Amino acid sequence: MNLLRVQDAQLAFGADAILDHVNFVLEPGERVCLVGRNGAGKSTLLKVIDQQVALDDGQVQYVGDTVVTRLPQDPPAQSPQRVYDYVAEALAESGRLLARYHELSQQMGANTSDALLNEMDVLQAKIDALNGWQMETRIEQVLTKLSLPADTSMAELSGGWLRRVALARALVVDPDVLLLDEPTNHLDIDMVRWLEEQIKDFKGAVLFISHDRAFIRHLATRIIDLDRGQLHSYPGDYDRYLQKKQELLEVEAAQNAEFDKKLAAEEVWIRQGIKARRTRNEGRVRALQDLRKQRQQRRELQGQANLRVNEAGRSGKRVFEGEGMNLSFAEKCVINNLDLLLQRGDKVAFVGPNGCGKSTLIKVILGEQTVDSGNVKLGTNLEVAYFDQHRSQLDPNKSVMDNVGDGKQDIVFQGRPRHILSYLQDFLFSPKQARTPVSALSGGERNRALLAKIMLKPSNLLVLDEPTNDLDIETLELLEQIIAEYQGTVLLVSHDREFVDNTATSVLLFEGSGKITEIIGGFTELEHYLAAQSTTKSTAEGTKPTPKQSQSTSLADKGSAKRQKKLSYKLQRELDGLPAAIEEKEQQLEHVQQQLNDPEFFNQPIEVTEPVMQQAAELEETIMALLERWEELENLSKQSS
Repeated sequence: MNLLRVQDAQLAFGADAILDHVNFVLEPGERVCLVGRNGAGKSTLLKVIDQQVALDDGQVQYVGDTVVTRLPQDPPAQSPQRVYDYVAEALAESGRLLARYHELSQQMGANTSDALLNEMDVLQAKIDALNGWQMETRIEQVLTKLSLPADTSMAELSGGWLRRVALARALVVDPDVLLLDEPTNHLDIDMVRWLEEQIKDFKGAVLFISHDRAFIRHLATRIIDLDRGQLHSYPGDYDRYLQKKQELLEVEAAQNAEFDKKLAAEEVWIRQGIKARRTRNEGRVRALQDLRKQRQQRRELQGQANLRVNEAGRSGKRVFEGEGMNLSFAEKCVINNLDLLLQRGDKVAFVGPNGCGKSTLIKVILGEQTVDSGNVKLGTNLEVAYFDQHRSQLDPNKSVMDNVGDGKQDIVFQGRPRHILSYLQDFLFSPKQARTPVSALSGGERNRALLAKIMLKPSNLLVLDEPTNDLDIETLELLEQIIAEYQGTVLLVSHDREFVDNTATSVLLFEGSGKITEIIGGFTELEHYLAAQSTTKSTAEGTKPTPKQSQSTSLADKGSAKRQKKLSYKLQRELDGLPAAIEEKEQQLEHVQQQLNDPEFFNQPIEVTEPVMQQAAELEETIMALLERWEELENLSKQSS
């Protein structure tokens, strides 16, 4: 049974529809990820489902007594309000009464006046009438589950903890459907993993927007893609979605090319003169008019951003060197006896919980913060470009072009003059969008504007503080490529595990109490280090072998066993039959590819072409799997001989 339905939804805020008669259903237990380009309308769709934005046409239906709650993109503001009160507000009148009762209960130790006791009696009667004590139990259960301090002021919490409080507020109403808009923003990696477990434990259905590919891979049971007003559903995991999406785009491109070819031929015909427009050809003229109309209504696929960095001259070889560095604030040790050498071209990721000192160490490296003790040598010829996760460099009241170009129409990029509008088109801002105030942009569009601003500045040291927040995945992958090709040095703070894996040459792990460990590699190597640390702790007592000794002994034993054990009869038969099986599949693929290479193939309806393309992709996957299996069995056979 469906939990909710979106039927024939139509919504537009301008010439192009954000939702163009889309349909969507959500089933119990599903974890659906909504993806799409920045500005496509993903957050708007969640607001539509939450009934916070009205449709121009169509409807959203909750089936039965379905309860829906939404976690907004931004965490709640810091305020004097207590955590308990903020969470209880989600329960309307019952929550308000419980929050007041909870507040008075805290005062009972110091104040037992008759007025206070009378107010508590009145509150108790009202809560009884609303069956509110069950709600109080629910609040306490959620706060306990999320390890939240009920009586702490919201003003004392960091962004990650505020996000956790917002999740508690969403969960306390015991929803059937949870809507999450970029839930990993402002969270450190440990908190992202914690959130993954909370979502896996959630019994209802989840519809979430995320740019975090590891998060999507761990959670999504289905992907829906909002593209040019249309909603496309892809059952299965994220990698299967990528494959299917690429196949559909290739089909679309081929069909558009064929359509444009036909339209061009008809335009040549109509220009041949009056003879071509005789009465008997009126039908062909009307058909041409229809073709023109269809071409005019086509919504082209948004191109890729053309991200490039305005690189300055080379910095000195040593960007930073510190020996025996120590730094504390009050009683908190942030840096404890750290030796650190950064050289030109390093790409270093800073990983650790919120508030552990990542930003402080960056300030030390940039010469903006002194240490209590130790030797520090700052780099020479450094030109720094700084991406601030809070976007404080952007004035929300100014246009994109005024923010990026500092009010100038003409700029210089990579030694050449350019108009600011032309430069912003590289970042997918149309001239109309470039003149739009930053306050009117989506979160991802604001981040693109900030990237445009910092990449315009000549630099040889990029400092990127959570640059991936709100970016669409296509732009995120381009940013990874930019960092990989950048000739300067990069200091990166990110909670995005895949982004760290794809960009970092080393990781600085903040382990607490000022201990900072350098690990060569990316996030995968970091996980190996943490696993080894965990094993070391469990075997530290007694005379057990070290993790490396245990691992090498285990691997040696396994290798010896493999060499001594011959392939079983079943595996040998499988190995013998693989060459013929591979040849058979290759012949089938060759036959299918002949169909694809036929010039008339893409003139057929998509219902005909898509299954053939899918068959080709599946055959390629099968052949690759057979080849890998053949190699695996061949290696086993060699070891046993």
